[in-house]
Amino acid sequence: MQLKQVIIVHKAGDSLGRSWAEKCARQLEKRQCNVLIGPSGVQDNPYPVFLASVTKSIDLAIVLGGDGTALAAARHLVPEGIPILAVNVGGHLGFLTEPFEEFKDTESVWDRLLEDRYAIQRRMMVQAAVFEGDRTNTEPISDRFLALNEMCIKPASATRMITSILEMEIDGEIVDQYQGDGLIVATSTGSTCYNLSANGPILHDGMEALVITPICPLSLSSRSLVLPAGSVVSIWPLADYEQSTKLWMDGVMATSIATGQRVDVRIANCRAKFIILRESYSYYQTLRDKLQWAGARIHYSNNHRS
Repeated sequence: MQLKQVIIVHKAGDSLGRSWAEKCARQLEKRQCNVLIGPSGVQDNPYPVFLASVTKSIDLAIVLGGDGTALAAARHLVPEGIPILAVNVGGHLGFLTEPFEEFKDTESVWDRLLEDRYAIQRRMMVQAAVFEGDRTNTEPISDRFLALNEMCIKPASATRMITSILEMEIDGEIVDQYQGDGLIVATSTGSTCYNLSANGPILHDGMEALVITPICPLSLSSRSLVLPAGSVVSIWPLADYEQSTKLWMDGVMATSIATGQRVDVRIANCRAKFIILRESYSYYQTLRDKLQWAGARIHYSNNHRS
């Protein structure tokens, strides 16, 4: 990897992340690297400025924060093919980030990157767009929205909790109508996030699949569905007299959906590239640590293993 053009993003409002971002910038500039640095948060989006201001391709994005900061980076940088080194600085769970212990010797990290002593984990993204009417209308009336974790279709109101009625079609076939708080269409990466909290299944993050999970459905027969990678999920809001249905990408509102419009969700044609510094990375170890599985802390002797 070359380190000639690097962007460094830190979690907005986090002083520790900012100080480490500034330290990294000083070190990289001494190595003749051009660095752009800025905060990322609810009110801060540095990526359009970064992408518009560079004249050469960006070699690396260093993202210092938690999973939310990493998700925002993926949505903006993945279409450009920029690899992301996400480090848990000021974050919470850290499913998508490298442990800070692997990063704090930053001079060693730069040497490893220059010498290609790292791994790249490619994660599928999901995309969505809004269309008028049925599947015969193929021209979107919205932008293309990207998410790494999930797309969610559910209502939003400042005054009351609204129950949504959504009709879902998969590859042109009507599957069901859901009445409840909404629908989640998650990637394998996002299966351990909102999908899991809604009682959906955990998918290995190497799987190319979509999982659809209803949120608090009023029917006890409504259950999650796991779909193959080529599936197209179409969702219509029904009986939405207040026009309150929204499309959310990784927990951020993307756009509103009116009655008579549909959302098509499918796997995106781009993949996130996350840099792995850990030499003994294990997906199952991550599950045990981040989900705090109790069984992993209770040890029994197993005399049947040789």
